[in-house]
Amino acid sequence: MTGLATVLAMLALLAAPARAADPNPNGSIVYFDAVSNQTLDPREPQNNSSFAQGPIMAIFDSLVTLDAAGNPTPGLAESWKYNADLTEITLTLRRGVTFHDGTPFNAAAVVRNFQRTTELGQRAGYAALETVSQMAAMETPDDYTVRLKLKGPNGQMPYLLGTQGGMMISPASLEGDAFGSSLKPVGAGPFKVRSFESNVRTVMERYDGYWGGAAGRPATIEHQFVPDGRARLNAVRSGQANLALIDPRQIAEAKSAGFAVQINEKNSTWDIYLNVKRQNIGNLKVRQAFMHALDRQAVSDALGYGASKPTAQLFAQSSPMYDAALEEIYPFDQAKAKKLLTEAGYPNGVDIVWVLLNTPEYKQIAEAVQAMMGEVGIRIKFDVVDVSQYITFRRPPTRGDIMMARWGGRPDPLQSFQEVTGTGGSVNAGDAASPEIDALIEKARRLDPADPARTAVLKQLARLTTELAAHFGIMTRSNVYAYKPGCISGIPAYLPTGNDRINDVKIAVGCK
Repeated sequence: MTGLATVLAMLALLAAPARAADPNPNGSIVYFDAVSNQTLDPREPQNNSSFAQGPIMAIFDSLVTLDAAGNPTPGLAESWKYNADLTEITLTLRRGVTFHDGTPFNAAAVVRNFQRTTELGQRAGYAALETVSQMAAMETPDDYTVRLKLKGPNGQMPYLLGTQGGMMISPASLEGDAFGSSLKPVGAGPFKVRSFESNVRTVMERYDGYWGGAAGRPATIEHQFVPDGRARLNAVRSGQANLALIDPRQIAEAKSAGFAVQINEKNSTWDIYLNVKRQNIGNLKVRQAFMHALDRQAVSDALGYGASKPTAQLFAQSSPMYDAALEEIYPFDQAKAKKLLTEAGYPNGVDIVWVLLNTPEYKQIAEAVQAMMGEVGIRIKFDVVDVSQYITFRRPPTRGDIMMARWGGRPDPLQSFQEVTGTGGSVNAGDAASPEIDALIEKARRLDPADPARTAVLKQLARLTTELAAHFGIMTRSNVYAYKPGCISGIPAYLPTGNDRINDVKIAVGCK
């Protein structure tokens, strides 16, 4: 090497940024989040929110691991196999695994976890209940095999076993009637609980006996609930935190302060749910008029702050389920919207009641949409309720014609159609917009996730629910993180839930 080449090489090394690939096993991550945990019980309803699962996923490993795209992969179950008609699924469990308290993981532990969820009944969250409600019986041919006999053909089990319903708790914690705050949160995940303050702070320390390995993981993760976005960003400025979830509106400010900003696009959208039993929203042409009157690009540009994209569907562009062609079905066209309203029997406009959750972010988006609708004759009246009262939209007697919420996505794409557009869906106040939606949902449910025919049916559902305007998509929702450049790694966009997994997060040597 020439002298000049040597000098240039040395200068290049000096100029190179610190590599986040050099993790510090003695480091600590202090993460300021916008979401809290009331308890650390995976079966408790609040922890079934797709936005409250970060610490839960780090503490409790599940039988099936969902990868970043949502595909079922081995977890505490090394493999699984359906019978021919999808009425039984047999799990082969991973050997040599212990819970944080030293209790062995085996078939008996799996059975006890499912029995406990069944015993909890309606006290348990929907994800856990949905999992056990598919089961008719359990068999344990040996200590590392569990056979689940199902009530009917069901190809969704690998997805369900990758959610809270499949998260395994140490049987030693399940004695008596421990539930919620009285449960000792002992799992088999990469981190164990050091301390917990309800709706304030969870401190976790690395579990060196983790079956998946402890190399590179930080010594501790401190997860703090800080509802104010300004306080979260300021905590990174001051060094009080080294990782924060920030509001999209803070992206420019964080970048100008020299922080790295990571935008994780999610299968999470700002979406409007419908009650098609109402005369106005039950009219297809009214729904189509709404979609044509909605300038999704303008809302995204003005209120997404670079972290959102306009969308008419429930999936991110990074999702295998995304179909670019669906975005062309309802272009912004006010003249067409007015024409559709006239054809629907509303030449002088139509009135719609919107159940509006009372937060500044919701109100800002809602008022922008309200103004757009007013320009074509769709008169929106807000029925403002506390966020905790969102269930009044669906629970009889149902309240309002439409309601907007952050849809957090689901592990199985089929679940999104079931819950948003299917009859009896968790956020669907009325019937499906067409019986064909329910028929396709049932058809997909009876297919193995590995069967290409299932994907084809899901694509049919995506097109049908979009054409029928069975929900009103507005824009995608992303998780936005701020941290010092080169310091944090290992938080990929995790599509199955609103939260991203912090299981593999790392902090680089030299970072505090």
